[in-house]
Amino acid sequence: MPELPEVETVRRGLLPHLEGQRIVRAEARRPDLRWPLPPDLVQVLTGAMVTTLRRRSKYLLADLDRGGTLLMHLGMSGRMLVEGAGTAGFHRDPAILPRHDHVVLETGAGTTITFNDARRFGMVDLIREGETHPLLARLGPEPFDDAFSPAYLAAAFAGRRVPVKQALLDQGIVAGLGNIYVSEALWRAGIDPRRAAGRIGAARIAALVGHVRDVLRDAIAAGGSSLRDHRQATGELGYFQHSFRVYDRVGAPCPRPGCAGTIRRIVQSGRSSFFCPTCQR
Repeated sequence: MPELPEVETVRRGLLPHLEGQRIVRAEARRPDLRWPLPPDLVQVLTGAMVTTLRRRSKYLLADLDRGGTLLMHLGMSGRMLVEGAGTAGFHRDPAILPRHDHVVLETGAGTTITFNDARRFGMVDLIREGETHPLLARLGPEPFDDAFSPAYLAAAFAGRRVPVKQALLDQGIVAGLGNIYVSEALWRAGIDPRRAAGRIGAARIAALVGHVRDVLRDAIAAGGSSLRDHRQATGELGYFQHSFRVYDRVGAPCPRPGCAGTIRRIVQSGRSSFFCPTCQR
């Protein structure tokens, strides 16, 4: 699943082609993806202007001038394809088959934006004006928000016996983090992913907040991580996978200077955790 850096990378690529643009044509080529599409999706989108294109956690949100918001999640294989006028430097990989083009938007500028999803684990929905979507209702603060502070995280961890890896993946504690970037942030912070969240001291929590933000910034700057399906809106790969320190590096020497440890893989709550048992405590 794409995590915050991948979704933010896609948002930034779409921004000049969708924000401030009017949708002159909308097409839904099937009735459902992971869940049924709203029956009035085409009617609501046709003629609407996207006033703001934003991200919340791992979701893309396009606010409409007629009220309401288009909500999109890329799922496992979803991609946003940008083609047509003003898209020099964008390309469509021939391996991305047109039969998986499920929702198509054409703007007044002559640009076509297509939601392509081979596995159909993505979703497209509408948030009606004045409503809160259930998927967004219980999300914690964004990692870059002031609300995600050392004091906040210390309070969220207080008394919790669950491993810190599991706590950071809880979207109600902090929104947008996933398996890759939690593993990388914990390595940077020198914290063992198995350590109980409630047994981490204030100084280490403060450092962890900084490392979470740093690893996300680095990943966004690199266009996210392309392990299988992720592509930037231009069609290019992300490159942060070349900067992994622990994720998917089982058996490799720990890259921390002075550490003689070896990267290990364990399974926590059904997910792989990669860490150095020598320098992560």
